[in-house]
Amino acid sequence: MPTPDSTDPRAARLGPILVTGAFGLVGTATLRRLLDRGYAVVATDLDLPANRRAAQRFSGPDLRVRWADLTDPGQVDTVIGTVAPTHIVHLAAIIPPQCYRNPRLARAVNVDATASILRAAAALPTPPRFVQASSIAVHGTRNPHRVDGPLRPDSPIRPVDVYGAHKAEAERLIRSSPLDWVILRLAAVLSVDLDIAINADMLHFQAALPGDGRIQTVDVRDIAVAIDAALTTSATGEAFLIGGDATHRQRHQDVTVAMADAIGLKNAFPGAKPGNPDKDDDWFATDWVDTERSQQVLGFQQHSWPVMLDEIRAKAGLLRYLARPAAPLVRLWLQRLSPYRGNRQPFADPWNAIRPRLGNPYPDDSMERSR
Repeated sequence: MPTPDSTDPRAARLGPILVTGAFGLVGTATLRRLLDRGYAVVATDLDLPANRRAAQRFSGPDLRVRWADLTDPGQVDTVIGTVAPTHIVHLAAIIPPQCYRNPRLARAVNVDATASILRAAAALPTPPRFVQASSIAVHGTRNPHRVDGPLRPDSPIRPVDVYGAHKAEAERLIRSSPLDWVILRLAAVLSVDLDIAINADMLHFQAALPGDGRIQTVDVRDIAVAIDAALTTSATGEAFLIGGDATHRQRHQDVTVAMADAIGLKNAFPGAKPGNPDKDDDWFATDWVDTERSQQVLGFQQHSWPVMLDEIRAKAGLLRYLARPAAPLVRLWLQRLSPYRGNRQPFADPWNAIRPRLGNPYPDDSMERSR
């Protein structure tokens, strides 16, 4: 495995590290990684019961928790000024499909809070390094029948949905700031933990996507390794694509089927509609990604897709056998939940399928489409 570049002199004075969105999926994996490395960490997130419960999983003298609403510039100033971090890992975000339902709040978190943090950080006597969790959604839809190869770091930035537009705007803010920065564009984040909340909205959203769309998954623990390496790399002022190794290059339908099978729900997921090969806009903002440069610099790919599935099977244990009789009922429920129920069109139409239940996915009215 390549060794991450850690030649930056900042490595000698690492901490305190401020982690925003610290008790989400990526946040908790990042906290675990940084604390295991012996770093002094300040975790900040909204003061919510779920976040309080997540915070109870961590303890020790190297961790402090500061509850804050980052959409309030005054609270941002207080946290940044009090902590005076040497590094900021900015993970706080509202992601799909939640960002479609409340785009104003999503913008306040994804864009405005980023601007407030950058401003407050730049005002410190010693400005910190800023590590941003961005997304490959900044590159927009990807028709696998027409794109030439996987996504590259220099692929065009042309977001089509709220989330991609917000992340692209946040990246522009970061690039124009005086801070030392690293941007990580995350692919499809997955975890082997079985206690991840999966709700009907998320399943409805997943069912809207073309089953043959290309997707590159990545273990959340590997993202934490990439973030750790980004804190000290000398390769700053650069955006890196963060996806798993070659075994993580898959199709949407194959991912859901394999994960369901791993917990005993064999044949529980109905077949997904394919994407329209003749319409570039009728796909989702995922693809395979070229990780050669990011792996060379950050050395983060540690968990292959088969290894993840083996871990999920092991964690499921007896549940795999108890779940088998429920698979047909789960399949019926998922069929009723599908946005294409009763739809005889041959191809998926993800953006229009998302809208009735989850809200307008486009960043503004000018991008709405009618069929």
